[in-house]
Amino acid sequence: MFGIGMPELILILALALIVLGPKKLPEVARALGKGLAEFRRAADELKDELTRIEPDAEAAPKTPPPETHPASEPASSHSQETPVEQSERKQP
Repeated sequence: MFGIGMPELILILALALIVLGPKKLPEVARALGKGLAEFRRAADELKDELTRIEPDAEAAPKTPPPETHPASEPASSHSQETPVEQSERKQP
């Protein structure tokens, strides 16, 4: 759990007790626990939604983009080509 050992955990709890006091510490711990539980619930919900959507995305057929042939291009696009491109297009 984050690489925190028992001595570090005791030090953190002691500092929290000193800073917050004995009356506030249970309230803060309760609020922290509720927040963590809500975060986990939201993360699990998101994970479930993504796993539900993922098979739908994989099942969708993937069609290749339409190919364009030089013969099907409009004449106006040829006038914008450089002379090198035009000569390459004319060669077989």
